[in-house]
Amino acid sequence: MVTATFQASERYRLYVVWLLCLVYLFNHVDRQILAILIQPIKTEFGLSDTELGLLGGVAFALFYTTLGIPIARYADRANRTRIIAVSLAVWSLFTALTGLARTFWHLLLARVAVGIGEAGCSPPAYSLISDYFEPKRRATAISIYSLGVSGGAIVGLLVGGALAEAYGWRTAFYVLGLPGVALAIVVALTLREPPRGWSDPHATPAPQPAPLRTVVAALWGKRSFRCLSFAAALHAFVAYGVAGFYSAFLIRSHDMGLAQAGRWLAFASIAGGLLGTFLGGKLSDVLANRSGDARWPLWVPAITLLLNLPVGVCLFLASDVPVVIVLLTINIALGSVYLAPSIATTQRLVGLRERALAASILFFLLNLIGLGLGPIATGHVSDTLREYFMDQGAGAAAAAADGLRFAMLLMLVANLASAILYLRAARTVRAELVS
Repeated sequence: MVTATFQASERYRLYVVWLLCLVYLFNHVDRQILAILIQPIKTEFGLSDTELGLLGGVAFALFYTTLGIPIARYADRANRTRIIAVSLAVWSLFTALTGLARTFWHLLLARVAVGIGEAGCSPPAYSLISDYFEPKRRATAISIYSLGVSGGAIVGLLVGGALAEAYGWRTAFYVLGLPGVALAIVVALTLREPPRGWSDPHATPAPQPAPLRTVVAALWGKRSFRCLSFAAALHAFVAYGVAGFYSAFLIRSHDMGLAQAGRWLAFASIAGGLLGTFLGGKLSDVLANRSGDARWPLWVPAITLLLNLPVGVCLFLASDVPVVIVLLTINIALGSVYLAPSIATTQRLVGLRERALAASILFFLLNLIGLGLGPIATGHVSDTLREYFMDQGAGAAAAAADGLRFAMLLMLVANLASAILYLRAARTVRAELVS
């Protein structure tokens, strides 16, 4: 068998997951850089918060989500490492080209192109990780890969903010976009394609993936996946909707400069994002392996989302800056827990040649609802409330600050629905896992 002749040491498997983490870091540098540059872009182009939400949400997510499914379908039958390398080169190049934008429409088209490139990253990466790591370590491995989310936010916010303040926001896009092209060459030369099911020695992959309609119908027929996917999507709606305006919130409500806001957000991402992302997968694996209960990867995000509700309320109502930073760090940590256990559970609900497709279906809902609608919903509510406060006699600056603050507060309600859906998914997940 091919699986018997393929060899990969523990050191190489760790290299694989950390290399993919670095790729994912670039994925989120190129995605999150817009968040720290949102205020100078708004000023230069005279954009509303709704238009900024369109740039950070729908423009990117529409193509990122829709193209993710056909690319994932191709990844279930083709070489996944080449797909990742090509995709990385494409989105990195168009991130750099964003710095050349002269109008709002140029910005919009550049973000669309970045979304097209990034659609080829995560579904094949999750499939590769599932082949390199057995089920009992899979959530932990996926959590390592998912550290790229926080790592990308750190680099984008810290370096992007400093570059923008020193040399202008366009330079930040150039400097942070082009290194991904070099990394794509490293991926193409060093990342090996494992046989399907290499870490599942008792499973036999089908010669070809099942028809698309069959896979989608089988997966969607599982109540645990339906609840899980909408739970993740609703939390992403909050996470993307709020995170895209963190820097604007710190600047408007707490009188920070661009670089200062970037430094504090980078700190919160390091201390909160990295810890929460890793512990989400690790804690789920430890509790599930110790108890033999596959429901823990769904219980863990449900519990942390419920804990995060009061933290978020206090964050957006607090006035003392040190308290705000502490609460922001805790908020990011608890909000980062959900991703790895959600993906690891999804990978166990399908066959070996269906993993990339299953991940893309999850990401279709997560990003269409979360990334696509979250930022524009926050921006629209912020604009509406700003106009209301101005009608009540507030000054322009105070109205803009309070409009955004209360818009972010209202977004938190979706986290309660997300936690309930995770608990509902846990009811049937054990009976619906694929052996």
